[in-house]
Amino acid sequence: MININRIRLFVNDNLKSKKIADIVKSKLKENDFKIVTKNYDLAIAIGGDGAFLRMVKESNFDSKCYYIGINTGTLGFAQEISFDEIDTFIKKLTLGELKCDKIGIGEIEVETKDDTFKHFTLNEIVLREQELNTAKFRVLINDELLENYVGDGLLVSTSFGSTAYNLNFGGSIVYNTFHTLQLTPIAPLNSKSYRSLLNSLIVPSDKIISIRPEVVSKNVLISIDGDNYRYNDVIRVDTYIKDKEIKVLRMNDYDMIKKINEKFLK
Repeated sequence: MININRIRLFVNDNLKSKKIADIVKSKLKENDFKIVTKNYDLAIAIGGDGAFLRMVKESNFDSKCYYIGINTGTLGFAQEISFDEIDTFIKKLTLGELKCDKIGIGEIEVETKDDTFKHFTLNEIVLREQELNTAKFRVLINDELLENYVGDGLLVSTSFGSTAYNLNFGGSIVYNTFHTLQLTPIAPLNSKSYRSLLNSLIVPSDKIISIRPEVVSKNVLISIDGDNYRYNDVIRVDTYIKDKEIKVLRMNDYDMIKKINEKFLK
């Protein structure tokens, strides 16, 4: 049974989200939940998928609390609760009848000539040459050479992020409870001179995807869940999933196949 008492709301800055937040706050208080800003058991994002992502980042990918989202946006793939399910959700929350999925968080190490930097990712990391010229990257999986990639860039997504930016480049949808990484090429070059994979590659959680820029691509533009970073003289960018995860609440009738059909095909 999931015991929750202290709740924080992360609300999009638009009129619709704020109105729904007021309704949710009132109903939660009526059921003896405390609305707080720190030391919370549950974080609720009210907005679209971006609100869910911002919530997780703002709470520093907290592995101790639970996460869930109420959709006020358009797609809302990450947002579990629709407006007409709010009462049902709060009732199940009161009774402790929600289920929990554990979602693997990507860990990223960027080593440059001068320093090493650490990041987390819920969705994806995208690597491009800093001036958006053709990128040349050596790609290794657990130190085994996969390819000498040439193209616009590379995207590495988590399973949770497989339905986000990854889909725009023809990547595969992966069950978000699988702890995998997916390497997806962005406009790869294939000619007599260059051979790059045209399709995405999915690897399990015990693998490290290491991207090592060639000399002409040492200055790298890295986008992590939509936040951009510029690093010069990059030696390697390693992405992996180990022990870091977050706990996402689901309604008991949650089914990812149903979600895919509703959000992408109807």
